[in-house]
Amino acid sequence: MSGRFPLLLAAVLLSVLPTAYAQNERRDYGDEGVHFAWADVVRVDPIYTYERVSRPERECYDTEVTRREDRRGNNAGATVLGAIIGGALGNQVGKGDGRKAATIAGAVAGGAIGNSAARRDDETYVSSERRCREVDGGYEERRINGYDVEYRYRGETYMSRLSFDPGERIRVRVSVTPAD
Repeated sequence: MSGRFPLLLAAVLLSVLPTAYAQNERRDYGDEGVHFAWADVVRVDPIYTYERVSRPERECYDTEVTRREDRRGNNAGATVLGAIIGGALGNQVGKGDGRKAATIAGAVAGGAIGNSAARRDDETYVSSERRCREVDGGYEERRINGYDVEYRYRGETYMSRLSFDPGERIRVRVSVTPAD
């Protein structure tokens, strides 16, 4: 078996090498006339964009609030009592349908008068209350979006837009092809 192994290995290598050589030959042919060099950077100008950055903030302020305190309890009792008295007085006025209207009007007026009389004893005071709300505290932010780069290669000046600042020198790809 040791005699067959070198022959088998040689056969495999001979079948693979022509394919590998052909691939390398095609790749080299496509890159013919291309090389890399260094160019001197003449000027770099940053390109700025402005973006809105949203940041909610809490805004608080003090405001005056008027409060009424019912010292006697519920004002509903005075309102109901006023409506009953007003309705009874309104019922004494007029005849027929006019009497019904006068009763209703008397009840409404009496209720309003009773409620107002009960509120006269209420204590009113003004206090300060802190209120807060969320507001948009966003701002405009200036960001670098790229660079306009002017560079010189073999006496000629070129311009490119790049995503990075290249520094003092920039690597360039030089391609030479025959002119028609």
